Amino acid sequence: MKKRRQAKIIELISQNDIETQEELQQLLNEHGYEVTQATISRDIKELRLVKDLSAKGRYVYSTGKKSVENINHRAGGIFNETIISYDYALNTVVIKCFPGMANAVCAAIDSMNLNEILGSIAGDDTIFILCRSEETAALFTNKLRTMLDA
Repeated sequence: MKKRRQAKIIELISQNDIETQEELQQLLNEHGYEVTQATISRDIKELRLVKDLSAKGRYVYSTGKKSVENINHRAGGIFNETIISYDYALNTVVIKCFPGMANAVCAAIDSMNLNEILGSIAGDDTIFILCRSEETAALFTNKLRTMLDA
């Protein structure tokens, strides 16, 4: 029952802007889950839900995971403003940025949660990205090119 209820909570917060535990409780009740505020509070803690700013400017419950489309849109902006050059050799991608900007670009890349990337490390103006293979390094540089050309 608990797993089904928690799955329903994830579904509800992804489909609705829910600001309070009371709103969540009401929606759960409407879907046949009789729960107390204490149960909802425990579920929120166990699911590690957070409050994020919605498109309407309200703080609503969220899993904290941003949509890939939203992340790519935001990342494209920082990429265009900070990346000087990029290339790959074997399975390693090297990105050159303006001084002091590599950490921000690296954080944007990490937030994209791309399967082809095993890890990244940033200095002041250079980022090293370890990809799974030479092929995935080529795919990633093509994604960069697409975002920079957009």
